[in-house]
Order: sequence, then structure tokens, then C-alpha cells
Amino acid sequence: MGTVTSANETQPRATALTRRDARALAARQKAGPAPARLSRRRAALSVFSGVAALGFVAAYLVPAGAALAEAVAPPSSFEHAAADAQAYVSAEDLAHAGLERGAYEVYVAPKPPPEPEPEPTSPTNGTVAATGAEAAPVLQTPFYTGGGSASDWMAAAGIPESDWGYVDYIVTRESGWNPNATNPSSGACGLVQALPCSKVPGNGYDPVDNLTWGNGYAVGRYGSWAAAYAFWTANHWW
Repeated sequence: MGTVTSANETQPRATALTRRDARALAARQKAGPAPARLSRRRAALSVFSGVAALGFVAAYLVPAGAALAEAVAPPSSFEHAAADAQAYVSAEDLAHAGLERGAYEVYVAPKPPPEPEPEPTSPTNGTVAATGAEAAPVLQTPFYTGGGSASDWMAAAGIPESDWGYVDYIVTRESGWNPNATNPSSGACGLVQALPCSKVPGNGYDPVDNLTWGNGYAVGRYGSWAAAYAFWTANHWW
């Protein structure tokens, strides 16, 4: 005969719950699964790892962005000019030549020139030479303003009367007996046209002083007035 098993033996017995346990179980099912708790150390490590990862990404992206900006930005006009100049220097074998910077000039207005001082003028009777040409004003003053005649002047200068004819010939052609005659080019002055005028002791325009110097010149250079006359007629100067 087979064995007959009762229904009470094949089914498990239900465990009876108290009211307190039933309320706690219902509250847990209603709240859902409890979140996992992280310790303070794990939280700090997580924050530090995030900051380090962000710094690594920034260190990589910033140089890459700058390089990309330089590659994309168009060259300036100065860079174009510098590149052209360097190409020219290389083509002309001017490796040591450099680019010169531009320069500028400053204009300074000149000061107005000072007004010229008026030149002193001399009497007109001292500006005519023996040739009768108008001469430039001379500063050898004072000119002779006294009177007298040729004979009076030759006598006062100690010239022998026997030589007056020779003296008259030379003086007439040198100065026209004008005591104030002046050569405009050489500056010779007086009756005998003493050169330079400063050689005459006293005043070169004084007729007596001029003839006195001329008497010593004729005798000392030519030996006599007659010899001086002969030289003048041959050369037209003495």
C-alpha cells in the first residue's frame, strides 16, 4: 500500500508576525531601498579626483586652443612687409643687412638774420682815382681839405725846383694833382699814389706828407727824379 501524506505535512507553515514587525516592514517597503552611505574619506578622494581631472583637461585644451588661434589668425601687414624684406635680403645675398626703422625730421625755423650795419662813407673827393673812375668808399681819413698849389706843396716837401718838371709829369698821370685820389683796386693814395697808403708818415692824403714820401721813394729807388721819369715813360708806372 502506498503512503498517504496529508495536506498539512506538504505545505510549509506560515510564521506569525507581530503588529510591530508588520508596521516596520511596511515602512521599509514604502521608503524604498536605503541609499549607500559614503564615508568622509571617500567623499574627499572623489572631489580631489574630479579637480585633478579638470586641471588635466584644461592644461591640454589651452595650448591647443592658442595654437589653433595662431594658425587661424591672418598675418598682419607688418608681418607681410617683414617677410618680403627678408626674402629680398636673401635674394640679394645681404644676410647681414637689417631693416631700418623709419625716421622723421623736425624743421626748425631759422632766426631772422641781423640787419647789416651801415658802412661808413667817405667824402666823394676821396673816391676818384687818377684814371677818373669812380672808386669804392675808403676808410683812410682824414682827407685833405686845405688849400695850396703844386709849387707850394713841392717846395714844402723839400723837392728841388729843378726836379719840379719830372714831379709834375708823374703826379699829373698818377693822381691829376688830387691829394685825395685813391686807387679802387690797390688802395694806393695821394698825389704820388703811395702803396700802401700806410707807408706815408703822417697822413697819406696830405699833399706835403705824400710828396715828401714820394721824394724819398724816387731818389732811393731810381736815384733821381729824372731816372724815375724815364722809367715811368717806358713802363707807365713807377
